[in-house]
Amino acid sequence: MQQFHRLDETHDPALQSWVESANDPATDFPLQNLPFGRFRADERDGWHIGVAIGDQVLDLRRAGFIATDDMRVLMALDAAQRSALRLAISRALRPGAAERQVASALHAQRSVELGLPCDIGDYTDFYVGIHHAMSVGRQFRPDSPLLPNYKWMPIGYHGRASSIGVSGESFARPRGQTRAPDLEAPRMGPTQQLDYELEVGMFIGAPNPRGCAVDMAHAESHVFGLTLLNDWSARDIQRWEYQPLGPFLSKNFATTVSPWIVTLDALAPFRKPFVRPAGDPQPLPYLDANANRAAGAIDITLEVWLQSAKMRQADSPGELLSRGSFTDAYWTVAQLVAHHTVNGCNLRTADLLGSGTISGPAANQGGSLLELSQGGKRPVPLANGETRGFLEDGDSIILRGFCEGAGARRIGFGECRGTVLPAMAA
Repeated sequence: MQQFHRLDETHDPALQSWVESANDPATDFPLQNLPFGRFRADERDGWHIGVAIGDQVLDLRRAGFIATDDMRVLMALDAAQRSALRLAISRALRPGAAERQVASALHAQRSVELGLPCDIGDYTDFYVGIHHAMSVGRQFRPDSPLLPNYKWMPIGYHGRASSIGVSGESFARPRGQTRAPDLEAPRMGPTQQLDYELEVGMFIGAPNPRGCAVDMAHAESHVFGLTLLNDWSARDIQRWEYQPLGPFLSKNFATTVSPWIVTLDALAPFRKPFVRPAGDPQPLPYLDANANRAAGAIDITLEVWLQSAKMRQADSPGELLSRGSFTDAYWTVAQLVAHHTVNGCNLRTADLLGSGTISGPAANQGGSLLELSQGGKRPVPLANGETRGFLEDGDSIILRGFCEGAGARRIGFGECRGTVLPAMAA
C-alpha cells in the first residue's frame, strides 16, 4: 500500500527556495506544497501544466520536467512516479540548484490566466459532512435528522461536469420551478434561495478497470490530489424537485473549483487518525483498514468569506462567515474511492469527487447559509449592516483552505471564488 502520510525531504519545514515569494510565511505556495494546475498567457495560447511556487507558476514542460501539456497524462502516472516528479521539482527550486535552467520557465501568477486544473470527466458529489447532515436533517426531520444508512455507507449522487468552472467565474442566478407550501401549483422563475456549499474536491489519477473494485489498501493511490469546491445550490428549487430521485436543476447550473490541485504527498504532514465517535457503528470490512484508522483523516482548515457588491465598492476584502475542518468529515478519501468502485464502477483519470458540505459542530461553523441562517429564518448579520438569509446578486463567495501544524510548513489551496449575477431574462 502506498503510504501517503510518509514524510521525506520535500516536507522539511526549513526548506527555502530561490523564488523569494515562496519563503513568505503567509504564502499558500511554499516549496513544501507544489500544487499542480493549468495556465495560459492569453486566449490564443494553449493550456500549459504549471506548479505554483510563491506568487509564480512554473511551466513544467518548458522547464524540462515533463514532455506533455496534457494534464491527464501526468495525473495517470502511478504514485511512485508522481512522488519522484515532486522530488525533482523541489530540488530544482532550492538554493544552489540549477536556477538558470528553470528560471526562464517562471511566470507571475498575476500575469497569466489560471484555468480548470484539468478537463474534468465524471463528477460525483458525496455527503460526508455529518454536522451538515444533522443540521439540515433537523430542519426537515426533527426527530430523525439522519437517515438509517448514513453511518453505514458514504451517500452520494452523480452530478454534472459540464457546468464546473474555475475560481474567478461569474454565473447567472438560476431559474427553475418552486412551490410555496401554501400554493397548489408551482411557479417558474429565478431562485430566491441561492446558497453555497463548502466542499473539498478529490481528483482521480490512475483509473481502475470496469468490474475491478479498488480496495482500501490501494484506494489513495488512485487519487491525484485535493482542491476546494463550491457546489452552488438553489434551495427552493431543490426542495420541490429532490423527491424521489434527488437534486437535479437545483445543482447542475454551476460548481466552482480552485485552480490548484494539492497532492496527497504535500498533505502528508497533516494526517490525523480516523476515529469514529463512541457508540457509532464501525465501517464494514470493505471500508476499513488499519492505515485508514491510523492516518485516514486530513487536517485542512476551511473558510468561507462573503464579499457583497457594497463591500466591493468600499474596497473591503469581504467578511469571514465560517471556519471549519476537513477532519469533521464522517468518511475518508480512501473510503469514498473504495465505496464508489465496490460495485465495479470504473473511475477514470480526471474524474472529480466532491465531499459534500463540510460543517463543524458549532452553530457558527455551518458550511452553507441554509445552516447559518436556519433556512433563511435568522439572517446572518454582516459588519457593514447588511444581512444574508441567502445570496443576493453581486455577492462573491470565497472559499479558502490551508494546513498548518507543529513541525510543518503551512501550505494552502489558494482561493475558490465565484460571483452571482442577475438571472437571465425569461
